[in-house]
Amino acid sequence: MANKTQSTEGAMVEYVTAMIGGQLFGLPISRVQDVFMPERVTRVPLSSREIAGVLNLRGRIVTVVDDMRARLGLPRPEDGKVPMAVGVDLRGESYGLLIDQIGEVLRLPEDGKEENPVNLDPRMAKLAGGVHRLDGQLMVVLDVDRVLELAPEMMAA
Repeated sequence: MANKTQSTEGAMVEYVTAMIGGQLFGLPISRVQDVFMPERVTRVPLSSREIAGVLNLRGRIVTVVDDMRARLGLPRPEDGKVPMAVGVDLRGESYGLLIDQIGEVLRLPEDGKEENPVNLDPRMAKLAGGVHRLDGQLMVVLDVDRVLELAPEMMAA
């Protein structure tokens, strides 16, 4: 459930923003546990190709989901920058989503969220739970549950 507060304009929702391949994405703040630099990721033998590995984050084992760029069909960055990770939770398990860059927290009116536009790239649309039109750009709201719907062997791990 998204973090909502009542104001004179109506319900507001807070999003942690992230850039992936030049596109602005928003994750409901209620789903974000951490933002961190993934260090010492250990590859897991025989794991799904969508899994970069696991790491220990303050005593928690976090499954690092391979680059969100790959999930969206975008090329790997050529700038050599180390990706960041957004920590999320699904059914009591911790996951890290690799992103290019973390942004700020935006507080937007709940009724400002629109359905996915018909011309939204299909790879983004399957992971999106709607969009917000901001000044000069479109923020795609990531549906964390859809993002983590990975190969069945990953969920069994």
